[in-house]
Amino acid sequence: MTVSESEHVGLVQRACSDPDAFAQLYLMHYDAVFRYCVRRLFDRHYAEDVTSTVFFKVMHNLGSFDGTAIDFRSWLLRIATNAVNDHLRDAIRRTETIKKVVRNPRAESDIAIDCDQELLERKNMLKQALLSLKPKYQTVITLRFFENMKLTEIAACMGKKPSTVRCWLSRATAKLRNKLDAAKNNSGAI
Repeated sequence: MTVSESEHVGLVQRACSDPDAFAQLYLMHYDAVFRYCVRRLFDRHYAEDVTSTVFFKVMHNLGSFDGTAIDFRSWLLRIATNAVNDHLRDAIRRTETIKKVVRNPRAESDIAIDCDQELLERKNMLKQALLSLKPKYQTVITLRFFENMKLTEIAACMGKKPSTVRCWLSRATAKLRNKLDAAKNNSGAI
């Protein structure tokens, strides 16, 4: 579904009072929000729950949005980021997620790969390393490398300055590299 920016803004305005317009917005943006949540949570079921929470929040706060289509995408991803971070803050769920990844490296996900054992082990190490980072670092890595967003777009999503995002991205990649190197040295095989 392709719409111009002005049509998108009009759709957002209509969605405040028209359920059909909100349904169109939902259909336009669901896949992107869901993919983002899967890439942050590494679990399809949690991602479905968080995605539904995101659109519930969007539905109740749509009247407060006043901007362009690009602003809407950033606003939507900011809500998604906050919802994912809220989900990850729950220590029990976070621990369960890490244990599930360790127990089942072939867990169903949007980015599942059919491959040999070595690649599965690498994927598992990456998941563990990503999940062990602070949520803000998980967010910048996911938005930059999985969603291919520019620093300015990430900054808009997170409500931060591009220089802050650049610093976080640098720290996050360094921490991720260190964790992966440590995991590689511990396993010795990869």
